Amino acid sequence: MSLEREKKGDKSQPPKGVLAIEKRKHPRYSIEFPLDYSVLNAKTTYNAGVAADASEGGLLVYLPERIEVGVLLRIEIFYAKGLAFETITATTRVVWSDLASKVRWGEHWYGLQFHSIDDDNLNKLKALLKEAARTQA
Repeated sequence: MSLEREKKGDKSQPPKGVLAIEKRKHPRYSIEFPLDYSVLNAKTTYNAGVAADASEGGLLVYLPERIEVGVLLRIEIFYAKGLAFETITATTRVVWSDLASKVRWGEHWYGLQFHSIDDDNLNKLKALLKEAARTQA
C-alpha cells in the first residue's frame, strides 16, 4: 500500500520495510587495544590512549587530552600475537571528536582516519580485523 501511495505522490507516510544500510566503506570491529600517540612532528608521546573499534579506514579512540579536528597523529597500536607483542604504526587524521564534549574517566572520544600506513602495517591491521570478525561472529 505504501508503494501505491508513493506512485501517486502521497508521501504522508514513509514506505514500510526500508532497511538502514551501513554507509561506511569498511566494516568496523569492536577491539580494545592500548596505543601510543603523538601529534605529528611533536616530541611528546602519550601512552594513555585506547583503540575501541577499528576498520581498514580508521579507528575510534579514547585519548586523555583535547585535540582539534584536522590534527595529524602518529599512532602505535599494541596487541598480543601468540606469546609476543606486535605493533601497528600509522599516521592518522582526527576527523571528528565527541560532539557533546563529554568526558568519561578523563577520556575524549575521537574518530581517526588513516592518513598513511605502509603495506606491512596494513597487512597486520587486516589480520587483526579478520581475527576480531571471527571472534565477534
